[in-house]
Amino acid sequence: MRLSIRGDSVKLSEALREYITRRLHFALGRFASAIERVSVQTEDINGPRGGIDKRCRMEVRLRAGRSAPVAVTTDDSDLRAAIDRSAKRIARSVARELDRKSQRRTTRPNDSPLRNEAPVEEAS
Repeated sequence: MRLSIRGDSVKLSEALREYITRRLHFALGRFASAIERVSVQTEDINGPRGGIDKRCRMEVRLRAGRSAPVAVTTDDSDLRAAIDRSAKRIARSVARELDRKSQRRTTRPNDSPLRNEAPVEEAS
């Protein structure tokens, strides 16, 4: 699992980079074998004006043979809170996507549960 962290209009200290790395390993560690790349982008939307203006966008690319990237975006007044919420949301989204993929692989289109039942007879 490759990790790319980028700060647009936000100075990313080494401590903040470590925090993001630790949060992502905690949230996505169990899916590491299925993940090819994780991209994290942080930015300050309003600049010095303040308010709910810290944005964290996370995108996960799954290994070959998988669908489009899974992405979440979270805004908050505190950057660490936005990172925490994004990490939780991306973990749920990746789990859901991988679950969908495993269900598609195990269920065949002609394998309907109703197909194997005996026909219902009507009483006259």
